[in-house]
Amino acid sequence: MKHTVHPLDKRFKIAHREALIGVVLVIINFIWWYGFAYGLGSDKVENYTYIFGFPAWFFYSCIAGFVVMVILVILTVKFLFKDVPFDEEEGDIK
Repeated sequence: MKHTVHPLDKRFKIAHREALIGVVLVIINFIWWYGFAYGLGSDKVENYTYIFGFPAWFFYSCIAGFVVMVILVILTVKFLFKDVPFDEEEGDIK
């Protein structure tokens, strides 16, 4: 017997919300990267400051940005995402 899932199943609402959160994280990552890469990196090379041997624009945009995004993703998954059962019988969340 085939079970059809109602289009307004709560699992779809949760999935759409979590997809939107993922898109927001990508936008935050791009803004962070672009802001530091082109904000600090648009100066003359002679004026660059260095952190651990890397130009500051590279350190903040690529290295620190990666660390910040990993922390944001971990916090997002821990506090905003929900466990959703995918079994058809158990999927009827009320």
